[in-house]
This record gives sequence, C-alpha cells and structure tokens, in this order.
Amino acid sequence: MVLEGRHVPARAPLAEHHHANAALEVRHLTAGYPGMRPAIDDVSIRVPTGEIVGLIGPNGAGKSTLFKAILGLIHPARGEVLAFGRPVREARADIAYMPQVEEVDWEFPVSVLDVVMMGRYHGPRPFLGWSRADRAAGLAALARVGLSPYVARQVGQLSGGQRRRVLMARAIARGARLLLLDEPFAGLDAAVQHDLLAILDDLASEGRSILIATHDLSCVANSCDEAICLNRRVVASGQPGEVLTEAILTATFERHLLAIPQAIDVVRIADDEHLETHERQVTR
Repeated sequence: MVLEGRHVPARAPLAEHHHANAALEVRHLTAGYPGMRPAIDDVSIRVPTGEIVGLIGPNGAGKSTLFKAILGLIHPARGEVLAFGRPVREARADIAYMPQVEEVDWEFPVSVLDVVMMGRYHGPRPFLGWSRADRAAGLAALARVGLSPYVARQVGQLSGGQRRRVLMARAIARGARLLLLDEPFAGLDAAVQHDLLAILDDLASEGRSILIATHDLSCVANSCDEAICLNRRVVASGQPGEVLTEAILTATFERHLLAIPQAIDVVRIADDEHLETHERQVTR
C-alpha cells in the first residue's frame, strides 16, 4: 500500500533552497522529562527553506516533546537544534508556534485582534502599547485568513474552524520564517482544512518553512513536500510517496495502525483517546 502523492501545484524554486542552511536542523536530539525515559532518542530531522514537512506518529511518539525542544522550552540531554544555521535560542524571533486548539482558554475575555497581536510579542512592548507596524501586521494576518469582519469579536464566540484561523493568523503576524503547527486540522471539515492548506501553500511559496505535526495521513500525502515518521526515533523521512508505505506506517504506528485492503484502503490511527479514519485512493 502506498498513499497517493502530493497534488498541490508545484511551487517555483526559491534561491534559498540552495543555501547551505536549512530552515530547521535537529541533530541527534535526545530529550524528555525528569525521572522518565527519553521521549525522543537520537532524532535528526531537516526542514528545507520554503517547504511544508509533515510529522506523523502515534500519541506518545514524541512529537510534542520535539516541538518543545525546538522552541527551547525543554533542554535536551544530547544533540542540538539549529534554526537558519543558528542555535535556536538565537533565532526565537524567527519561529512561530501554533498550538493545539485544546491548549487555549477560549473563555478568556479577549478579542480576536488581541489574540493575534500576541504573536507580535518580542519583549516589553505590549506594556507600552502596540506600534502602528504591529497593528498593521495583525490586521493583515487576519485578512489573510479571512477573519477581517471578526476583529472585535470575542474569541469565545467563534466556531472551531474560526479559532484555528485565529491561531494561524497569530503565527503569521509574528513574521517568522519558520512555523510549527501542532495538529492544526484535527476535527475540521474538509472545506476548512482545504482553505487552511491553501494559506500554508502560499506561505511556503513566499519562502516560509512549515513543520506540521498531524495524525492526518491524507494531508501529508497530498499537501506536504516531505514526510517524517516518528516513534521516539525517526522511522523514515523523505518524499510522501516514498515514506507513506504500509511497511513504514506499520513500523511507525505499531498496534495503532490497521490497514484494511479494499478498493479504497482505510487507514485507521487509533490511540487511547480517539480513533481517526482517513480514506485515500491508493496505488499498488
């Protein structure tokens, strides 16, 4: 079984693609939490400039730990993380993070614009008020995701799809060249997911680099330039058509993956909290 390859129209090559430094390089990274075995062990990945890379693996595979290490929120036991050729601690302004929607308190009384403007935070400026440039960046990001009419709306009044757009706008408003997205499409209908993927493809065309942690195999197959399978270690990485095979997915998801041979294969990713089913036409 091989999931179909990418259908997104090819983007024009960027000069930056040929630069010696990738947008993100993780080298032999081992990281975890006190008193526990490492959540990730000897992980090496690379996100090229101007590309969308999908990171897949079961719950507990270490995807969130990897993101925390990239963001500098935890200190690795071994290895290093470089962003644009620099240690990640020196490149934090160049990295934007879009958390899972469940990690946000949507009942907190703030407006849509307030949330987006948090992406502009680089220091003590918010205590002095936002600059005109900050506000312009926030409004432009909201326009890009189609939420201009909701600038003054309380975030708690938004739908699930609109909340994802707000989080994406916040990441865009930061102006970062590297975007880390944690499960941005979970629970969204196909139309909303398509719209968000189109925005990401435009961002990649402009030279931004995007790493998406997701359970959605069809998203990775059809919308990503490269795929990385993670289960504490990197199981495989490369072009989606080479990586999303039955053998590699079985090694990645272990008991969580059931491939049912039919005219249309059904790939099921199960964990302790939910069961997601993704249907894709396959080639053999």
